[in-house]
Amino acid sequence: MGQDERHAGATLAAADTPASTASITGPAPLPAAVLMGEGPVPIWSMPSSALLRRALQRAGVAEWSGPGAPGGQGLLLLRADHVFDAAVIAQLARSPGTALLRAEDRLPVALHLPAGADAAARDAATAALTQGGALPPGLTAATPAELVGAYNQALRKRGTPYVLELTAASRRAVEWRMFGGAYKGVTDFVTKHVWPRPAFAVTRACAALGITPNMVTALSLVMVFLALWWFSQGQFWPGLAAAWVMTFLDTVDGKLARVTLTSTKFGNWFDHLIDMIHPPFWWLAWIAGCGAVGLPLDYPVAAGVVIFGGYVLQRLQEGLFIIAFKMQIHIWRRFDSLFRQVIARRNPNLVMLTIATLCGRPDLGILAVAAWTAFGCVEQLFVTLQAALARRHGPLRSWLDG
Repeated sequence: MGQDERHAGATLAAADTPASTASITGPAPLPAAVLMGEGPVPIWSMPSSALLRRALQRAGVAEWSGPGAPGGQGLLLLRADHVFDAAVIAQLARSPGTALLRAEDRLPVALHLPAGADAAARDAATAALTQGGALPPGLTAATPAELVGAYNQALRKRGTPYVLELTAASRRAVEWRMFGGAYKGVTDFVTKHVWPRPAFAVTRACAALGITPNMVTALSLVMVFLALWWFSQGQFWPGLAAAWVMTFLDTVDGKLARVTLTSTKFGNWFDHLIDMIHPPFWWLAWIAGCGAVGLPLDYPVAAGVVIFGGYVLQRLQEGLFIIAFKMQIHIWRRFDSLFRQVIARRNPNLVMLTIATLCGRPDLGILAVAAWTAFGCVEQLFVTLQAALARRHGPLRSWLDG
């Protein structure tokens, strides 16, 4: 979530819309947080309170351990035996006068008391969270979806933000829900449909072993260079094995960072830089490898120009679409999101190359990659032209933001 404007009012304007109203008098200081109780069940191999503290730290909220209430600040009370969507924590911290309810039974699990709340209000808030007492007067109740909305722009998908009770019986289901929530909605079909179950198991193992997302990314970088070398030598099967391991690790590192709230600016940069740079070099190495095994292309330079230039052109088209229309090209219409599953990116290209290698014709596989890359450039050009025509009738709106 971005840097939202902070609220100074005591209540939200409405519980059925995302809280985004700015204060007339200026931004209020963020509240201090009090964690109530300690969840007896770990989540991602850590205490639930540790995960909650990471979410609070990301939201810029400090924990309060003194008596009474901090002066000049609101007070954020949260049940530590629940798992909170980080976006919910961030928005609740900026929504004074709000009671956060579990969606399934509308029981309060967190309260943001505005600055100046008296001792009676604090006692009533504590009783409401720990004993099921009545909410303090003047609070606006909201479920997670009512507080932050259902569209996640960063992950390009619609999804219900969550607050989940953590018990021994629900632990695995809660982790799976968090893992699903960390998945991008618009991506290729391998990442979307093949990797989730095995990636979930490996993500849990990494969390238990203390393996960090950057460690996973570093290993994926090793796989990038191994695949590059083997492709260039015509050793396609070892290269494909390394490439597929790399794509799998590329799924794991991001999910591990999101579910454990351990992502960093460096890690994000490290991961995305690797993702963006390596694919066209793999395909150029594959062309060289075809020559090494006696299956040279008739026009290898032309194929390389189409593949490399087409990859760069696709990226430029996507960037220009964002500049021109303030959204990513693959989230405008449902068709665009579906086409993203098979567009000429790394994983769909690897599928074509794997099939071609199984058939003993890696040279035809790389020609298919070149043809599909060229088609993808033309398709995105048409989408951009269609978007320009559609904007004449008003701003574009993503089908996911509905």
